[in-house]
Amino acid sequence: MGFSKDQLLARLQELQIDFVSYNHPAVLTVEAQAKYVGHLGGALSKNLLLKDKKHRYYVVSALAGTNVDLKVLSQRLGLGKGGLRMAPEEALQELLQVPLGCVTPFSLVNDSARNVSLLLDQGFKAQQCCFFHPLSNDTTVSISARDLDKFLVSIGRNPSYVDLEATPLVGKDQPPDLAAFVPSGNPVLPISEEKAVPVQLPTENHVPAKNKLIDLTGQTKTQTNHAKGAVEKPQNSSNPFAAVTDVRKFVDEIIVKTSDAVLSEIAKESTQQQGQELKPVVLDGVRKHLSLELENLTMTFKNAAYTQGFTSGVKSMSLQK
Repeated sequence: MGFSKDQLLARLQELQIDFVSYNHPAVLTVEAQAKYVGHLGGALSKNLLLKDKKHRYYVVSALAGTNVDLKVLSQRLGLGKGGLRMAPEEALQELLQVPLGCVTPFSLVNDSARNVSLLLDQGFKAQQCCFFHPLSNDTTVSISARDLDKFLVSIGRNPSYVDLEATPLVGKDQPPDLAAFVPSGNPVLPISEEKAVPVQLPTENHVPAKNKLIDLTGQTKTQTNHAKGAVEKPQNSSNPFAAVTDVRKFVDEIIVKTSDAVLSEIAKESTQQQGQELKPVVLDGVRKHLSLELENLTMTFKNAAYTQGFTSGVKSMSLQK
């Protein structure tokens, strides 16, 4: 069981970190978050969980206005132009242990994320405070880069800030400048293929008062100092589409139907005895040859569906040159 929002906020209080916690309706995009906290002066952020071809994972946390070109970033990591892609939603649940829309540096608090690399936008350091979800997208926490560093150090992370918009040459005489960020360990997860991962909400700049909790849904909560904490009842942020977005189950159904159709055709051309002998061989062949192709096609369809939910957050990132 991973950290809850309340446990994370309590952890910040124990570290004597100043923060302001804003309660608001659950949101999935930076644009949606901005409607509730964009006027408060903090720096809004977009946060992505990415993976490479060797199933190594990366959290990229950037200012909302930072242009992140995944092809360039992939080259800078030494992964080639097409080495990075959006991680599947299952990785959110099994690695970061957060629901859709809740990727932030805070999500690395769980031990399951120990092999996930973190790249922080150097632009955060110029902000008085930054906005991140504290493991739940019905709340936004305002925190300074300095205090974010304090939190990361407390969980064994060495905060590293990089220029995510830089485009250095990479070649024989210019080694990848971000190669050190490639994880040395690979998580072993029963994940099929890629699915788009949502982006985080942003904000602008405001100096956090000491551990305040503000309800943006209509009421102002009692403000507390960091000895008491800013913890409130979390909203249900479960994914309502989970039941209809299980790619493996969907693919299995297609394979079963395809297998039945193939066997039916074989039966027409063979005797009943021959058909029985061929059945396990044909079924195994169908699964072997169609499974990966169908999963790729289904993921493409699934990603397209999710695009409607987070396009506004992703549009600022150049996925293609």
